[in-house]
Amino acid sequence: MLPIVLDPASIAVGLCGVGEGLARRQQMLAAAGVLPAAVAPETPDEALCGLAALFIAGLPHAEAHRLAARARLAGVLVNVEDLPALCDFHVPAAIRRGDLLLTVSTSGKAPGLAKAIREWLERLFEAAWGERLSEAAEARLRWRRDGHPPAEVARRGVALAREKGWLS
Repeated sequence: MLPIVLDPASIAVGLCGVGEGLARRQQMLAAAGVLPAAVAPETPDEALCGLAALFIAGLPHAEAHRLAARARLAGVLVNVEDLPALCDFHVPAAIRRGDLLLTVSTSGKAPGLAKAIREWLERLFEAAWGERLSEAAEARLRWRRDGHPPAEVARRGVALAREKGWLS
């Protein structure tokens, strides 16, 4: 698996589905700041071409398979909930604390384990981490403005976390 973080302002995302699966994907995308385009199983191939990624959830297997195949032909990356064989990418379990994003992935092999690890990490990384990230980001901007090279800025970031006792 290749871990990446995508900027929702830079890509078009589609969502197709029904029921609880659709609701879960809508919630996950909303938490990431993504307003997906609604896609129906019968959406014309031309309409799929503008998407970078398509999430499919809650559709019958055969219908999901057909839509996923058509989307791939249009150059779209596809994620079909609970059908890893139809996925080009998997969605990690995520924890958001402001702009801090922690993720856990089992490459789609054990989603329940990823969820358990995410719940454990949520207890370790409480809400204060959003403020800590903001503090570290402000310090980083100051150090960059002061002309420190990237390696020194990184070193100072590690030192700040240690000095504040954030990781102890």
